[in-house]
Amino acid sequence: MEQLFKGKVALVTGAGSGIGEAIAMLYAGGGAKVIVSDVNEAHGAKVVAAIKDKGGEAAFVKCDVSIADECKQLVDKTLELYGRLDIACNNAGIGGESKPIAEYSVEMYNKVIGINLNSVFYGMKYQLPAMLKSGGGAIVNISSILGVVGTANAAAYVAAKHGVIGLTETAAAEYSAQGVRINAVCPGYINTPLLDMMDAKTKAALIGLHPMGRLGNASEVAELVIWLSSDKASFVTGGHYLVDGAYTAV
Repeated sequence: MEQLFKGKVALVTGAGSGIGEAIAMLYAGGGAKVIVSDVNEAHGAKVVAAIKDKGGEAAFVKCDVSIADECKQLVDKTLELYGRLDIACNNAGIGGESKPIAEYSVEMYNKVIGINLNSVFYGMKYQLPAMLKSGGGAIVNISSILGVVGTANAAAYVAAKHGVIGLTETAAAEYSAQGVRINAVCPGYINTPLLDMMDAKTKAALIGLHPMGRLGNASEVAELVIWLSSDKASFVTGGHYLVDGAYTAV
């Protein structure tokens, strides 16, 4: 793989599985030193081991991204280990309940907003100063197709993912002139552990919503994140980009 990130340090949240794991692996393959962050230590350690097995450099840092102080500690630990921060992908997220608004629990709503939206604010709040000290950088926030369209029975998730795009646009307006590019990626339904709880009938119905006739793969999302994080996307900032098999086109 082309050494797009040689000498750079990348941080990925929710990197213990799925899209986050694929992103972390590609950053490492491109020459970056990677901070693999997740709440699941076993999953995170497995990704670090996989990176090292391929000759890359990585370290695991546990973080509950819904807690501001832990997001700060994550960046502090990154700087302690590697001395700089050049790239961050705020990817951690959960699905939440599948219920209409009147039946949606306040507890779960707050949990989804905390992990899927507040975490992106907390992440950027502490990532940005570190990047400015390093001379600039790139942030990619993972939103969703449900950041640009709504769907029934997913109020918290839809609200959070719409909010991620708004935060991304705001941050880009504030920091692009200082050398930090900030973009969002909006995946369709991707074959990740997040969908493992679905039965075959539900999954088949989801596939039918994608004109390509299949779900996406984590690597297909990761490839776009890698490009947005690289110098090849030097004039790309403040946007949100769909990886959805034409889900939102119909």
